[in-house]
Amino acid sequence: MSKSKTSALKTALAAKEFNRRSILKAGAAGAAAFAAPGLVSSAYAASGELNILMWSDYLPDTFVKSFKKATGITINFTGIGSNEEIINKMKANKGQGFDLCSPTNNQGLEWGPLQLLQPFDMSKISIDKVNPAMAAIGTKDWTFDGKGVHWVPHIWGTEGVAWRTDKYVPEGGVPSYGAIWDEANSGKTMLRPHSGMLCAGLYMETIGELDKGAMWKAYESEATMRPTWQKVTDWCMARKKHVKLLWNDADSQKNGLLKEGITVGQAWDGPPLSLKTAGEPVTYQAPKEGAMAWVDGIAMPIGAKNVDQAYAFLKYAYEAAPAGEAINHHGYNSPVLGADKFANANYKKNFSEAYPGDALANLNPWPPQAPWYAKIRTEYVNKFKSA
Repeated sequence: MSKSKTSALKTALAAKEFNRRSILKAGAAGAAAFAAPGLVSSAYAASGELNILMWSDYLPDTFVKSFKKATGITINFTGIGSNEEIINKMKANKGQGFDLCSPTNNQGLEWGPLQLLQPFDMSKISIDKVNPAMAAIGTKDWTFDGKGVHWVPHIWGTEGVAWRTDKYVPEGGVPSYGAIWDEANSGKTMLRPHSGMLCAGLYMETIGELDKGAMWKAYESEATMRPTWQKVTDWCMARKKHVKLLWNDADSQKNGLLKEGITVGQAWDGPPLSLKTAGEPVTYQAPKEGAMAWVDGIAMPIGAKNVDQAYAFLKYAYEAAPAGEAINHHGYNSPVLGADKFANANYKKNFSEAYPGDALANLNPWPPQAPWYAKIRTEYVNKFKSA
């Protein structure tokens, strides 16, 4: 197994930490310490605005409105669909224009050299109110030049397989990434190019097209990456005709499953589970090859102007009640201890059905991604997209 696979991220996101019961079991004691939003406004910045660059479905209207009611702060929200968008906007603006942004846990190696983020004053953040393993990611992977923590956790989830329950039944009841490329589903599948290709590689490992562990060893060097990704690219290009939709955000996943004839596809957990909660014939499950696990966080750009308001946002986001209520709308998971006590029964049902059996023990945490890896991966992704 490669060093990437056994990195600090792997330790931080060990399966026992991802188990919802262990992530949130401290909530019984912690929840009692959280006051209702209407009673805590004096603890926040009194008013103002906050400019946030964040994943498009992470701030439900109910959260935005309750935050303003509690604090008087207006959120100006710019939605994004990829880490590349966050980095490109920050580079173009030289770290200006936003008070908070939301990079994923594995992006630290790319952000560090850019020097576009400032360290948090951790005395102003109730980091003890979130899962310790996820909080540790900031210390291990986002402490740049000895200047302190530049990232704290916000939402976690996985990427696996979603399908229309009225049109598709996984063989044996457990889905596979291979279904997205199967001729039997031709013209009815979807994926995101870079993660879809990586997971195609994981499937290829199970059918002998790649050596076991090849996709994780590819993170070690260009010399190990190129031959593996060339094989994956050739394999995917030969089967591209089976894929109908290449998605890049939450809305395109939902539209694919509801309006564009997608039967089965690779997806984040949030979009299909929110559809499932709404009563649509859609479900999501970790595949036999293992779902890809990630933690999206909060970071503060160097050009942040509304700093007090940013800390007020983090204070509010780390309260169990608003964090749990947001779960009901975005469909992902919260690192906040006790948040699940404020989520509805649908969330708990969806979670248990999405991760049956040993699925949590088989999660694949995204390894830390160096700039050279991202550049080379883009090269192969572009070949696939243009084929």
